[in-house]
Amino acid sequence: MKPDYISIPDWELLTQKYPDTNKLLEILSTGYPPQYLIGNVEFYGNIINVDKRVLIPRFETETLVDKTINYAKKMFNKKISIIDLGTGSGCIAISLKKNLDSFVTALDISSDALVVAESNAALNNTEINFINKSMTDSLNNNYDIIISNPPYIPYDGYVQDKVKNNEPNLALFASDNGLYFYKEILNKHLNNLNSPGLLAFEIGDNQKELLEEIVKSMNLKYSFEKDLQGLPRYLFIFK
Repeated sequence: MKPDYISIPDWELLTQKYPDTNKLLEILSTGYPPQYLIGNVEFYGNIINVDKRVLIPRFETETLVDKTINYAKKMFNKKISIIDLGTGSGCIAISLKKNLDSFVTALDISSDALVVAESNAALNNTEINFINKSMTDSLNNNYDIIISNPPYIPYDGYVQDKVKNNEPNLALFASDNGLYFYKEILNKHLNNLNSPGLLAFEIGDNQKELLEEIVKSMNLKYSFEKDLQGLPRYLFIFK
């Protein structure tokens, strides 16, 4: 009766919350995310509330956080400043704040997403400065780390219906073959990165070659790194 894609612990949570199993299965059959039904996910050891206002955090993004923390510990021996561009649920900002001695700012264009992010910061006892603005807007301060998991799916790219129909499209899709926000951040915010500094991106499938052309043309020091499936998923730029 339990769908194969749902873990036993998650199924137990779902059936506790929705005792009418037939109704539950009917909802799930539409592709509605079980994470939204449960109301939260675990991300890097933190409980993160999620609903239709925010993208569901993925395990690939946990690896982005982990690699960023490791770089930060090697690069800095002070209290550092961090900004998370397009914070969504706040999962990245919260995880970095809890694991690094830091001042953390997080921004998002969606005021609805920020409501969720602020509740998650409170839930996880983290002090974060949230700002309602686009990641392409000018930044007022400089930072030691700029991090972003921006929308990177091309408008004509493949995405599962259950994702496209339920998660916020604002957090999924980008123009210019999915490269729009990477280009905007590189062109507008490198001057807001301290030296030494780290710019950390999660990137989409098949974007490594195109992004490498861009960072090479800008004479940047960079590293592409792989996710747990062996795919190039992260771009780190060093200043």
